[in-house]
Amino acid sequence: MAAVLLQRALPDCRVISAGLAPPVGASADPHVIRLLKPEGMDLGSHRARAVDADLMTQADLVLVMDDEQAVELAEQYPEARSRIFRLCEHEHTDVPDPFGGSHTMFVIVLGLIRQGVDSWSAQIQADIQRSTLAIGYGEAS
Repeated sequence: MAAVLLQRALPDCRVISAGLAPPVGASADPHVIRLLKPEGMDLGSHRARAVDADLMTQADLVLVMDDEQAVELAEQYPEARSRIFRLCEHEHTDVPDPFGGSHTMFVIVLGLIRQGVDSWSAQIQADIQRSTLAIGYGEAS
């Protein structure tokens, strides 16, 4: 859910979804597909993939759902420690894993994810604008 919402919010950024121990190759949960379909988001081609060293090296920002994931990734990839944050970092909360839960649980988690996506996308857009302005200023001189 987070990856597709981030990609929609930041169309010029490359967003990749990966997990620590996903069922590699599995499709998106049917609850997620039903929740996002009315918004025009098709997850039919989504397949789970695992985090790996290449992905961690290439990523400018790594967003996780909870503190436990942040700690585990920082231990596995210490060089990426400064780029790992919780999706709801600004809200000071973790996002629970709804897997195996009710439809209502998925709705609640989607709400938390939207909050995190809104916070991060606003910050990233501001960072991009500052970078663009700085580059533009340097070229105009």
